Amino acid sequence: MQHERAFLFDMNGTMINDMAFHVRGWHKLLTELGVSITLKEMQLQCYGKNEELLERMLPGRFSDAEKQTMIMTKENIYQEEFRPHMQLINGLHDFLGKAKNAGIKMAIGSAAIMYNINYILDGLNIRHYFDAIVSADHVTISKPDPETFTKAADLLGVPYENCIVFEDAAKGVEAALNAGMKSVVIKGFHEPEEFDYLPNIIAMIDDYTDPALDALFPVSL
Repeated sequence: MQHERAFLFDMNGTMINDMAFHVRGWHKLLTELGVSITLKEMQLQCYGKNEELLERMLPGRFSDAEKQTMIMTKENIYQEEFRPHMQLINGLHDFLGKAKNAGIKMAIGSAAIMYNINYILDGLNIRHYFDAIVSADHVTISKPDPETFTKAADLLGVPYENCIVFEDAAKGVEAALNAGMKSVVIKGFHEPEEFDYLPNIIAMIDDYTDPALDALFPVSL
């Protein structure tokens, strides 16, 4: 008998190609606050919770209330700029449908806040594919801590070792490793060598039309 399995999806850069919009938004905000940082350096800092990013870049400078104001300003800019470009990464819609038809449980495990997750799920009408959602609002520590993915697996009721994590960033793949999960990497925004230290990668794909993904589905008898 096939063991129950699950697919856990990061969102930004994994389901949609929006990371450049986040990077530019943070870069604009932080440079206006006096931080000297290149776009490339900003790209490497775009992981984890928004609050964690601000604290890494400007430790101890802002109150929690001030951070929330800055975060919402940045997210509203991101949503407005990304809206004309909103679409799933090539092949993902069919892949989600195939997984749903195969009885594979699916969840989102993202460092994004629910404000942005709802924006994408409803904007693309894909909420019905997912049985659980874990956002930055639901965890204490973000990736590479495994909580995002372990909590998603717990909500689905699937053993960690039976979960495949779809990620585009090394910190996310590291979170999957820390959770005892294998990972599929969606290439494009990050350099391949950033993933060299991670032994849990089973495939690196350009998009969801890659035939390597066929091996993730149970074989019909």
